[in-house]
Formats: sequence, C-alpha cells, structure tokens
Amino acid sequence: MKKIFYYILLSAMCILPFSCSLDEESRTEIDKNRFMKNALEAETVLLGVYQSLVSDAMYGYHLSILFNLATDCEQVEGSTTENYRIIPSNAFNASQAEIQQTWAALYKAIYNANDFMEILQQRMNDFNETDKQLAYIYIAEARAIRGMCYFELVRRFGNVPLMTNTAMSEQAPSTFVQEKPETIYKFIEEDLLYAIQTLPYAIDDTNRQSNKYRMSKGAALGLLTKVYATWAGYPVKDHTKWAEAAKTAKVLVESQKHDLLNDFKQLWENTCNGVWDPTESLIEISFYSPTASGGASDPCGRIGKWNGVKTTMLAGERGSCAGNVKVIHPFVLKWREKDLTDGEVYNPETVKDKRLNLSVANYQYSPNKVLYAKGKSDTDKKALENDADSKLKNKEKQNYTPAKWDIEKYVKNKLINNDKSNVNWYFLRYADVLLLYAEALNEWKQGPTKEAYDAINKVRERAYGNNKYNLKNLSYEDFRKAIQDERAYELAFEGHRRMDLVRWDIYYKTVKETSNAITEWFFDDNMAKNKAYNTAGRYTVFGKHELYPIPQRDMDLCEQFVQNPKWN
Repeated sequence: MKKIFYYILLSAMCILPFSCSLDEESRTEIDKNRFMKNALEAETVLLGVYQSLVSDAMYGYHLSILFNLATDCEQVEGSTTENYRIIPSNAFNASQAEIQQTWAALYKAIYNANDFMEILQQRMNDFNETDKQLAYIYIAEARAIRGMCYFELVRRFGNVPLMTNTAMSEQAPSTFVQEKPETIYKFIEEDLLYAIQTLPYAIDDTNRQSNKYRMSKGAALGLLTKVYATWAGYPVKDHTKWAEAAKTAKVLVESQKHDLLNDFKQLWENTCNGVWDPTESLIEISFYSPTASGGASDPCGRIGKWNGVKTTMLAGERGSCAGNVKVIHPFVLKWREKDLTDGEVYNPETVKDKRLNLSVANYQYSPNKVLYAKGKSDTDKKALENDADSKLKNKEKQNYTPAKWDIEKYVKNKLINNDKSNVNWYFLRYADVLLLYAEALNEWKQGPTKEAYDAINKVRERAYGNNKYNLKNLSYEDFRKAIQDERAYELAFEGHRRMDLVRWDIYYKTVKETSNAITEWFFDDNMAKNKAYNTAGRYTVFGKHELYPIPQRDMDLCEQFVQNPKWN
C-alpha cells in the first residue's frame, strides 16, 4: 500500500512541459513537503520514476514494438495502413497521436527524474551518513534514466529541446528552442559518466536492499557504449566516438562482472517469468503487476501479445495473442542458409545456429493443439520443418512470428488478458554490448582486432555450441558486414534493428531492398493469386523516415521549432 500511495503521489507531481498551471504548481509544492524525509521514502519515489518507463507510450508498447518495425527482419501484419498499421508502414504524418504520446511520455519521465533529484538534493542534507550514501546512488539511477530517455529522443527525433530542470516547464512555449543532437549527446554523456562513477556493479551491490531491474555501473557502461556508437553514426557522424565506444565497452568487458548466459533459451524463460538475472541483462523493463488486472495503474505491457506467437483465447486459462509482428521470410531464408556449404541442403533437425528455432515461430496455438504452417499439428515437433516443404504456400510463410516471447511456451503464471502481459522487455543485453565493442574496434582501427574477433565470436560460440563457425581473417568491410548480420540474428525482433539501420545510414536502402526481396521470393513459385505484402516498402521516403517528425502540437505551440526534413 505504501508503494501504491507514493506512485499516486508522484503522478500528482508530474507536470508535462507546456501544460502546467499555477493551481497545479501550488498542489505540487504542498506535496513536496510531505515526503522523502529519509532514504527509504526517497527510494519509494525513485521506483515511481522507474514506473515512468512502463506505459504503452514508452516500453509497454511504442518503444518496444510499434516504433521498431519496418526493417529487413520484421513488419506489421496486414496489407493496409489502417489503425495500428499506419506507424509500422511509415504512412503516418506529424499529427499522429502515438508520436505525440511518446514524445510527451519521454518528457514526462525526464520531468519526474529532474523533480526527484531536485527534491532529494534538498532533503539529503538532513540525512544520516548511511542514507546520504544511498541518496547519491539514487541520484545516479535517476540520471541514468534521464540519459536513457534523452537517448530515445535524440536518436528518434533529432533536434529536441533540453529540459535540465523542472523550472523550465513554466516557460512560455514560444521561448523553447531545439538543441543540436551534439548538445543532447553531451548531456547524456555527462549523466551516464556520473552514473558510472557512482553506481556499483549489480553483483557488487551491498548498499541497496534490492537492485532488481535497477540501473547499475554495468548498465550505464553498456548504455554509454550504445550512445557513443549511435553518436558516431547517422546523422551526426562524429567518428571520433568510435574510440570512446570501444574504450567504454572495454571497461565493461574486462571487469568480468557480466557475461552471456550459457543457454540462449534461458534468456526468454527468464524475461517471460520475471526472473531477474543480471549476468546478461543490463537494462530490463519490468512489467510485474501486483494485482494482475491489466488495469491502467498496473505496470503491464504488450510484450508477447503483439510480438509473440499467435494464440487463441481459452476461457479461464489464457488470453489471446494477436501476433501482429510478422517475420519477413527472406530474412528467415538468409538465416537458414547462411551456414550451408556448397551442395548442402537445409535440414531443420540439424540447424547449426540454435537461435533460429528459438527466435522464429512457424506455428500458432489453436484451442486444443499447436498448428504448424499448412495445418500440421503438434505431432510434428520439428521447428521450422515446413519451411523446407516445397508445397507450402508462400502466403502461409508470411505469417511466421517472433518466438522469443512465446507466452504459452514459457510463462508459468499467465496474466489472463487479451491485450496485456507481465512479460519483461530487454532494453540492453550484454550480447548487444559485445557486438558494439567488436563494431567500434573495427571502425576505430579500420580493421578487426583480436579483441573484436573475441567479442563477436563469443556471441557466435553460444549460438552454435562450438567454435567451428568462428570468424577470422576478414577485411574491414567484410567484418563490418558480419557485424551487421550478427546483430540481426542475435538481437532479432528486440527493437534494435531499425535504429541500427538508421545509424548505419542504410535504412531507406534496406527497406526498399527488403520490399523487392519479398516480392521476388513470393512469386518464385508463380503463385500470383496470393499477394505478398510489405507496406513500408510503398511509403518509406529517403531522407524522411530516418527520423520521426516533431509532433505537430509542439510545432504549433513552440514558434521557434523547426520540423524535421520532409515532414512539413
């Protein structure tokens, strides 16, 4: 009850930029005098700052799933741009509600972090020494969250306003200006460097009673590595940041405080059941709900519902899963065939890369059985077996879905809801950092080093179960391509691909090539009566969809704002 009270209190404190009033500020000032008198109360409010990340507009839906489609790996279900399909099709405009909602939610989270830090910095002067040490850690956590939110803003929207304190929310909208991405990145860097210097590694933490799903030194190091790698790419292209990315990742790697789990499958069993294991999980958004009602006050997300295996409802046993994220089949073909030697034929029973069958589902759950593509039942246990069936209609192959968040397979205590789940979301895994480390070294040194090979091969050795497929003797360009492919396989459907393609400055090119590949593959068997779909291929515009538009509401309010290219 105490935590719920403070969540409600924090909600009363939240003042969105451009929407505050004297009356709201008055109530806020009164509330500020009633809490955070010690570290325990401060921690409770800090948990409310973390809760800013779980709404649909944040990682419950938009930033985890909806905004990350239209790549060479995944697309939205259907062949129209109606309803939820408009954003994954890149057919929306600057007035799209979801864009405004996420922009506002990110700034709301930033406001919450700023407000928490400002109050705590006032209160901690009266804390005892033990509570003061905790307060410094809590401030570092809030700065890491703030840095993470600004990272989402700058990489998705480009030129954005910088809100460094709560007082700025009282300014007239006409006074707000956008900052260059370089300025935002520098601010993020400062936040994360502070967090790195202040926070303990998760396994060394003796200060916090619980550090489950909380920021740590490893999380901040990994996030800063990702920030530097994005800063080095499109559109800023500050190539000096490759060295910073490599150096930052090296600190994390050489600390030996984090590692890969031995079993790739364990990652999905953990996150689907709320099992916290900081070995590989660096930043993970928790959607545990104490009431399991899926209501507005519960931190439930859509993970596994939208991007999981299509499932029909069973009354009293399970909710349905829409399976609205579809796997692009040429990506499956490329993954399936990438390790075949000359003359070798694909065999689903001896697939070399173990991640494939754990990442792609060619089945769905009907009321009483598992239905594989072409209607085969669960007596047929060979994952992706029907992919090798020459008689299988390509139309059915378009309905494969991600398998990582297979609720029916993994979740032990299901939330019986058709829309929401308690499945968590990995924002950053150690495997991601290893691949960024390898990439940064290759870009910095203009060729792969021993450390770069070690990093990428560590990821591949888990995937294959041996070192037979380790990479070696590659040129700078070939290693870059290998990294780009490996990130697709290791991190498939985890929300990284679109942002990767953008920072590599190949987003438009890849979307168009993917659309053509789908059409070419689909008509290989001359089945013209079945229609291939890829809506993003029709609507994506070069130099436009690399960034989202500044929401039209804010363009109208903030007279000095300049819209992103081609969004007017």
